[in-house]
Amino acid sequence: MSITQKELARRIRAAREACGLTQAKVAEHLGISRPTVVQIEQGKRSVSSLELSRLAYLFGRDLRDFLQDSFQEKNLLSALFRAEPGVLDRPHVAEALRACMALGREVRNLEELLGIERIQRVPASYSLPSPETKGEAVQQGIKLAMDERNRLGLPTAPLPDLAELLANQGIHTAVLDLPEDVSGLTLNDPRKGLFVFVNRKHHLLRRRFSFAHEYAHILADRSRFGVVSRLSQRENLVEVRANAFAANFLMPEEGVRRFLAQLGKIGRTRPTYQVFDPSGSMKVEDRMAPGSQAIQLHDVVQLAEFFRVSLPSCIYRLHDLRLITEKESADLEALHQKGAGKLVAKLLGFPKPKHRKERNWFRNRLLGLALEAFRREKISRGKLIALASMVGLDREQVARLLEKIGSPYQGGRW
Repeated sequence: MSITQKELARRIRAAREACGLTQAKVAEHLGISRPTVVQIEQGKRSVSSLELSRLAYLFGRDLRDFLQDSFQEKNLLSALFRAEPGVLDRPHVAEALRACMALGREVRNLEELLGIERIQRVPASYSLPSPETKGEAVQQGIKLAMDERNRLGLPTAPLPDLAELLANQGIHTAVLDLPEDVSGLTLNDPRKGLFVFVNRKHHLLRRRFSFAHEYAHILADRSRFGVVSRLSQRENLVEVRANAFAANFLMPEEGVRRFLAQLGKIGRTRPTYQVFDPSGSMKVEDRMAPGSQAIQLHDVVQLAEFFRVSLPSCIYRLHDLRLITEKESADLEALHQKGAGKLVAKLLGFPKPKHRKERNWFRNRLLGLALEAFRREKISRGKLIALASMVGLDREQVARLLEKIGSPYQGGRW
């Protein structure tokens, strides 16, 4: 079926209205006047392929959506804008959503282009009622973390790389530049799959927490099209549940207590024991030196390193588990602010967390598929450069790569 100019105009208008965008916004995006947009939507002015491509990006769609026989007026982006009405008023957040969705589309398009059948791995899904109080949200998050750790066969052990763990559950993960107050995004596209994006601007250990936080949304909020995790929404009960999940998922209570017990920091001030022999039992009380079980900064540093979390997160978790008092928590935080934690970690021989060095599974997947498509002459050099730019590689870096490995366009061997 050939799409007429009038039908294409109708689809453009429907897509714009579904996203809640004004004609003025579209005009600004295309670099044309609003009256020109009116003419396009009335079918009185044709739209170029470049303009249609830019409109598709603005509406969070694949360009081909506008040219197929059938057309769905609503899509994932429009659903997200309805669920998160404040996003439209924050252009940087809305743009981040568009960029993430574009990456997801490109990966799936490359897979289809290369004839790759995606192995559908679907992560677990837990049916939880909507929490009505913060206390209920916290309890749900704690139980969800315990249940998922048990399902994964990791009841108390430190978790591996979170991006790898999520990827093994069939979730696409990526580290991208997002607005500072956005820690992560979760997208649930019925056609493209599940996606988790976390903020590259944040420290490695904070990103690890964000991956765990977004994983909670994957497990418990599958009915939603997506979630934008923002600091300004931290009081939202769904976000409270996700934060409680992340803390318990990364540092399970039993694992924390077991580790501290190995340091001699868990137990009663005067532990008592029952010693049995054939004639009966004898009660023995072990008097411990005053203050010997007080958790010190070097204990917290070791605990944070073991579970691969930040020192502040570790201090908060210890306080949350009532293993340290409010004053002890404040004192430890003050020492951290003075840089004492880093010094202790260095003296203990712990490696410095490598900022921005964890494996970026989604980036690797996109680039690997793009290079293979280019090798098979399924995409042009210009398309390869465009795809690479979406994950932070510029034209010169791509040129150097092709020069090193050769390409069919250069007469070289792969």
